[in-house]
Amino acid sequence: MKGQVKKVVLAYSGGLDTSVIVPWLKENYGCEVITFTADLGQQEELSGLDKKAFASGASKAYIEDLREEFLRDYAFPTLMAGAIYEREYLLGTSFARPIIAKRQAEIAELEGADAIAHGCTGKGNDQVRFELTAKAINPRLKVIAPWREWHIRSREQALEYAAAHNIPVSSSKKSIYSRDRNIWHMSHEGGILEDPAQEAPKDVYVTTVHPELAPDQPTYLEIGFEKGMPVSIDGVALGPVELMTRLNQVGGANGVGRVDMVENRLVGIKCRGVYETPGG
Repeated sequence: MKGQVKKVVLAYSGGLDTSVIVPWLKENYGCEVITFTADLGQQEELSGLDKKAFASGASKAYIEDLREEFLRDYAFPTLMAGAIYEREYLLGTSFARPIIAKRQAEIAELEGADAIAHGCTGKGNDQVRFELTAKAINPRLKVIAPWREWHIRSREQALEYAAAHNIPVSSSKKSIYSRDRNIWHMSHEGGILEDPAQEAPKDVYVTTVHPELAPDQPTYLEIGFEKGMPVSIDGVALGPVELMTRLNQVGGANGVGRVDMVENRLVGIKCRGVYETPGG
């Protein structure tokens, strides 16, 4: 495929993996790189992301607010279906991938790109979610998956590559969790979590307080539904984004929504994931 790709649209989070992918694509494919970031509720993680993409070598950076569509068309229908993976996981990462890949493929068509790229590893489920969605939207698009091609075999090596190319990243060899955040949930993997015998350290958690710090008295809310969709809190009508933001605040303050589990991946391996879903 090398030499056949002139322009690629990269699903870009600004994290370690996608930050090093930008210069890697330019070095190994000699192509123009456009980044696309979907705002699904990552909050402060989006700050300065366009500047970071340009500093990494991108020619153009798309950042689009898809929060309402994400909740209305993906999260809430999944909630209505009562879908829970292995009786614990509320699928916050799973249903976030199709909406990203869908818009990524649309931007690739708009920009006249030959290919799309993602930062998913060859061991996880996300590679399948991205690639099948893209193929369903636009079968002609080539897919570049650097984690299945390059010499980098660990996050430590990715950090070294970033340092060698002067790419700013927030991870370090001491804090090396792989995180994914949206308005529905936040996931944590890697580092000490790779050992299922180790309790998740307190510094893993971001959106929920520790149970011993939660209020001693319960907090009561009344959530109103119409046709299976949540539409109000305590009688006050709210849009999807406002409603989930409020539920996340209340749930997080009460230490609600933590899950620590070992899940089965599509490729046949097991992986530990720590999840926070205070509002969901």
